[in-house]
Amino acid sequence: MRATYIVALIMVGAIGVGVGCRKSSVDPGAFKSAINQYYSGKQDCLWPNAVKFPAQADTSNDAQTKSFDALTDAGLLVRKSAEKKRFMIGSKQVNDYDLSDKGRSTWTADQTQPGYGNFCFGHLAVSSIDGYTPADGTEARYSVTYHYGITGIPDWASSAEMKTAFPKIVSDSAAQQVATASLVKSENGWLVQNVQPAAMGGGTAQ
Repeated sequence: MRATYIVALIMVGAIGVGVGCRKSSVDPGAFKSAINQYYSGKQDCLWPNAVKFPAQADTSNDAQTKSFDALTDAGLLVRKSAEKKRFMIGSKQVNDYDLSDKGRSTWTADQTQPGYGNFCFGHLAVSSIDGYTPADGTEARYSVTYHYGITGIPDWASSAEMKTAFPKIVSDSAAQQVATASLVKSENGWLVQNVQPAAMGGGTAQ
């Protein structure tokens, strides 16, 4: 009877050790690296869609000139005053904007639309892994919940003028977002299959 009891304890202990080993075999750091790799090609940008330069704005339209003037003050655009003639009603003052040398080195060109692009001000990066569970009862697929935010914000995006002209710089850089990713194990490590939500509100360069 005593021998049977001892054998039972050993079996329970072995099962417990096995479970413990399976839990410890999951490395949250590997999940973080895989998600950061997924985000490595994604940037947070000023405009939700690509814009084209050179561009022209009516000087009397603050909504048009505000953002361009902030970029000019940051050294990313150059501005020239011009006069635009209008058929039969005279002319109006406009500003012509184009990329400066600094702006060209910062500009993220849209490869599908010549002349179009965006100014991007940071990369998405995971700040913490909050939890993970097997997605199908095995260790080959996990659902991972995490916090992420913007990192690597450049000096030109940190001025008060830029933050006023582009409120999304403030909102995206200040708040940590929560997302859930589906990861699958491959021969090369963990791979991200999908993310919900995918990225911060608009303006990401793929």
